[in-house]
Amino acid sequence: MNKHLQSVRTFHERLNVPQAVPGESMKLSDMEIIKFQSLLMEAGSELLKAIKAGEMAEILLGLIDLAYVALAALARQGADIVDQPIEWRLDGFVLSVMRIVSDKINDCSSGEPDNYSAVYCLCVHLSRGFVNADFDKAFQCVELHALLRLSKSGESLYDDTEHRRTAKLKNSPDLSECLYE
Repeated sequence: MNKHLQSVRTFHERLNVPQAVPGESMKLSDMEIIKFQSLLMEAGSELLKAIKAGEMAEILLGLIDLAYVALAALARQGADIVDQPIEWRLDGFVLSVMRIVSDKINDCSSGEPDNYSAVYCLCVHLSRGFVNADFDKAFQCVELHALLRLSKSGESLYDDTEHRRTAKLKNSPDLSECLYE
């Protein structure tokens, strides 16, 4: 199992978030598809706002958040990551990033695990190719930050019903150390 997916599963177990047993392919209900689509669109919007601001650490955080939502949908279904080739190359235009992110999020309206995997794979690819950052290190920083907040105050970055990110950037970890120079 993918290590990031395993981390999400472990975090959700601590929060008692329902998820299928790994390998037990469970279809999402229509309402769950809508919930995850809403979360993906929210994370995608935050990512595009970060791109507009031009802050690489915020863009990286947006990619981690988007990947997390995709992984949460996979965990809920009991699915695993299916590595997918990404057909995006650094072309100097942020519009191409916007298009591919929007398209991959839109594809998830099917509720199919392959499409959530594609969003995750895109986030990894853009972290390395567009942001020039260490995705693994950034994911671990965000995960550690979430666990520390949970253990200190019982507060999670996600509420227990919608898994929505409630903390804003001021409460998020600084990912600038994850950027390559």
